[in-house]
Amino acid sequence: MRDQPVLRAELVGVDINLLEIVGQVSSSESGAVATFTGLVRELDHGRRVIELEYVAHDSATRVIGEVARDVAAKHTEVIALAIVHRTGTLRIGDVAVVVAVSAAHRAAALEACAEAVEAVKTLLPVWKRQVVDDGTDEWVNSP
Repeated sequence: MRDQPVLRAELVGVDINLLEIVGQVSSSESGAVATFTGLVRELDHGRRVIELEYVAHDSATRVIGEVARDVAAKHTEVIALAIVHRTGTLRIGDVAVVVAVSAAHRAAALEACAEAVEAVKTLLPVWKRQVVDDGTDEWVNSP
């Protein structure tokens, strides 16, 4: 096992490649890789979504790094962890966020992955503007 987990924590303005990220956290030490992929869905509360825009606060890069480090430090079986969140305009089906965690055993990978997803949802200062098919838009879960 490594002394320090390999971490990738970033905001990107381009398409996220899930397989690339899985490859980055996989190693000969890994017995499991747990992933979460957040996608842009077409319907939200019965309304048809046309597109989403994610806007990040200046502190978001620091916060996503802190989340990755904190989860890896708490879950000592983590071999590698990646959190990648998209910014900019996304279409239906686009990948908005990927969390991938490798560990020797599945339970450790799944637990750390779930905790990282919840921390991103709760702590990351990234806001979502949703455009619906009637031409209106709204900021979802924004302060």
